[in-house]
Amino acid sequence: MRNARGGNNPDVCRFALDCEALGGEGITVHPRPDERHIRRSDVFALRPLLRTEFNIEGYPSREFIDLVLQVKPAQVTLVPDAPDQITSNHGWDTVAHQEFLSEVVGTFKEAGIRTSVFVDPDVTMVEYAAKAGADRVELYTEPYAAGYAAGREAAIAPYVEAAHAAKKFGLGLNAGHDLSLDNLAYFAQHVPHLDEVSIGHALICDALYLGLAETIRRYKQCLTIGN
Repeated sequence: MRNARGGNNPDVCRFALDCEALGGEGITVHPRPDERHIRRSDVFALRPLLRTEFNIEGYPSREFIDLVLQVKPAQVTLVPDAPDQITSNHGWDTVAHQEFLSEVVGTFKEAGIRTSVFVDPDVTMVEYAAKAGADRVELYTEPYAAGYAAGREAAIAPYVEAAHAAKKFGLGLNAGHDLSLDNLAYFAQHVPHLDEVSIGHALICDALYLGLAETIRRYKQCLTIGN
């Protein structure tokens, strides 16, 4: 919204701090190469202000790696997005990109930054993320969201299996993409060992109708129900 109009309205830093004050337990940003969402300057501005966990996600280009190493967030999430991709729509093939991911993960771990790899809910992809040295995986949840209405039991099944695999291979477990007030509670109820979820687009859409405070309260309630 800000970038579409220019200026600084809405103020990204103020909004992030409001999310924290209202109960948000972490802030995730995705600085894309064209800066159409978060700008590099936003990342630097947010770092000293935030009191909760800061997660930077993106494709590990040289520029992105340098940015993360300068900012030193609590967590970096590696996604396989092309520069012109509208949004993330698949996880890494951690087998095919094993060498590349191992090198990138090693760089971040040397800097003391927890590293998560974005994967589809596939046991093999989870296993090879662990072999690459990742600390966590983030499960790509759009297929779950898309299949939820037609059959939530079938939609959740591969995520449960992937969660057990993550635990087996010593990985923490994150999840994100298209989780919403409609499907989050069921996901949290049935997927074990879940450390965190990242929710952006749906939360902002809900906040337009419910207000930010009520929206955050409802999302946290979904997670409480899940636990």
